[in-house]
Amino acid sequence: MPTLEFEESTFGSENIYVEKFKRFFELNYKKEIEDCIENYPEKRSLAVDFALLEKFDYVLADELIENPDVVIDSAKQALRGFSFTTLETKEISINIRFFNFPETNRILLRNISATHLNKMICVEGVIKQITDVLPKLKVATWKCNRCGNTYKIFQTGQSVSEPVFCENCRHRDFSLFEEESEFLDYQKMQIQEPLEVLKGSEQPTSLDVYLADDIVNKALPGDSVILVGILRLSPTKKGKPIFGRYLECIYVEQKQREFEEITVTAADEKKIKELAKDPQIYEKLIQSIAPSIYGHEDVKEAIALQLFGGVKKILPTQQIRGNIHILLVGDPGVAKSQMLTSANAIAPKSIYVGGKTTSGVGLTATAVKDEFGEGAWTLKAGALVLASGGIAMVDELDKMPADERVALHEAMEQSTVSVAKAGIITRFKTDTSILAAANPKFSRFENYEPLVNQIDLPPTLISRFDLFFLIRDVLDKTKDTEIANFILKTHRAGEKLSKVKMHGRGIRKLGSEKIGDLAMPAIEPELLRKYISYARQHIFPELSDEAINAISDFYVKLREKGREEGAYTATHRQLEGLVRLSEASARVRLSNVVEKQDAERAIRLLKRSLKDVVTDPETGKIDIDLILAGQTHTQLENMHKVLAIIKEKSKGGESVPIDVLVSEAAQAGISSEKLDEIINKLEKKGEIYRPRHNLVKPTQKD
Repeated sequence: MPTLEFEESTFGSENIYVEKFKRFFELNYKKEIEDCIENYPEKRSLAVDFALLEKFDYVLADELIENPDVVIDSAKQALRGFSFTTLETKEISINIRFFNFPETNRILLRNISATHLNKMICVEGVIKQITDVLPKLKVATWKCNRCGNTYKIFQTGQSVSEPVFCENCRHRDFSLFEEESEFLDYQKMQIQEPLEVLKGSEQPTSLDVYLADDIVNKALPGDSVILVGILRLSPTKKGKPIFGRYLECIYVEQKQREFEEITVTAADEKKIKELAKDPQIYEKLIQSIAPSIYGHEDVKEAIALQLFGGVKKILPTQQIRGNIHILLVGDPGVAKSQMLTSANAIAPKSIYVGGKTTSGVGLTATAVKDEFGEGAWTLKAGALVLASGGIAMVDELDKMPADERVALHEAMEQSTVSVAKAGIITRFKTDTSILAAANPKFSRFENYEPLVNQIDLPPTLISRFDLFFLIRDVLDKTKDTEIANFILKTHRAGEKLSKVKMHGRGIRKLGSEKIGDLAMPAIEPELLRKYISYARQHIFPELSDEAINAISDFYVKLREKGREEGAYTATHRQLEGLVRLSEASARVRLSNVVEKQDAERAIRLLKRSLKDVVTDPETGKIDIDLILAGQTHTQLENMHKVLAIIKEKSKGGESVPIDVLVSEAAQAGISSEKLDEIINKLEKKGEIYRPRHNLVKPTQKD
């Protein structure tokens, strides 16, 4: 008969709950217990449904929450009464893990207090940091260094327990006899509140969690988890009356990250469906994003579609992202940051970071060695991992160091972040949309210089954005007057609203307009958050034939136009971007079908983006190579021509005089000014070098 071994009970065998658990296990878990014994040690935990226990005996369930140590010990004693004669005799130790606590029993991290100490609680959070698996002492065998006597002591808590003195020689000189001691797997992690439960400028609360035995390595940083455990006091410095706290975890459940934290009532759902049927819904969304900012309707419409997002497709060998990435590049003072902060306030799940104060690993993920990991390596999740399923606002992207910005490439296209450091090789999910803002390289735009030459971002990164908008500070008297009047009226409306709040008066008129029309969004922010959350959870539109034809016709015609003009006007990235934008447009209407109007809206926004960003200032043609290669197709062709001339003239190994190049390039239609620029670029690429002044020579390649 197999014997179930447990640590010695500290509560005695005559516990009133033991018999109750015996009956409970006999009725509900006899097969599961037998399965654990058969498959031990691969399976060494019995998962017990709390709801089933509560139905069996609600007093016992309540006592489990109030006195978990006593009740869990009783449950383990109850298992000793089970006998399975068909199995071989063996000593085993089964963990009892309770799960499925009702949502009413879940506690927000910020609401955990001293009243929860030594009680069983259920919490939810996002894993912020996690250590490698380390060995933890379970049963210590101490050997007396004087007489050799040994003592076995079961270890509890976070400090090591030793014998007080040797019963034989009365000395206190002991050393750990590791060969006779028992160890178990141990892991430590830190969780923080989900971003979607935070309001305003609230900072997420964190909690340290200790895991042991077979529940280690169940999750990675960035994963959303539901944890059941006992809240304990952590050791503190001697003489200090203030203690830390940690959760001794007994059950880990991974949770799908999205927008479930946003509670949508039946009344909210009715309002949302009414909004979706409104023929002016897109205009209302535009008016709800940064309402205090005048104009920029196309940019606001694009941000609105980004908030709703496209549909992620999971294929057998790959997945296609549904996230929409948008880049705003503008002159100083054109309200880029305000549009980012407005979108951050509306999005159900989002993070706002600044390029100057954020490192690459702060955005993605890293492995670090610190005290949290007991001196070992720990994995830390960055902003994009923590915001997975939502949106990350990255301001001043151009100010981020170039070597740290490289980390964004994989995160934006593959929706993952790979870490390979100190022998730790893993991959995190970053299913995150990015709304980024940047300034031109020299503060303001030059009218006759391509975008890529004016911002300090690599073309490979820019090409990963679905839409790019140039926001210029144009000197125009009529527009300046309109903006000035709008801003001044908004300020006056804000002043009057402050008085209304202070004195409790109703909304007053401001000329012919209500104050609320100037200062308030068209859709209340809280309702808009629920609207976005509802659409992303319930609406997964499919492309109609009309939408497919509209997108296909536009893409093919754009490519054909490029073929005729000798330039690349679009790539597959633009095609997929059109699909994502069309799906987001359908989600706004809560439609499960992407219609022609959705495709046309996406095409209009893409045209606006291409017109601003990838128009060659020399020819006036659309040239996607501006963002793919950092220069136009014409410039690339000219580089190839000049390199071919240099190679032709130096076939015998001679250097080529610059004067010869000038005359040869002129015959190919390349001016001397452009030739100097091309020679500098070829030299930087390592294609040519200058052996002496006014001479060039091709680099010898293996």
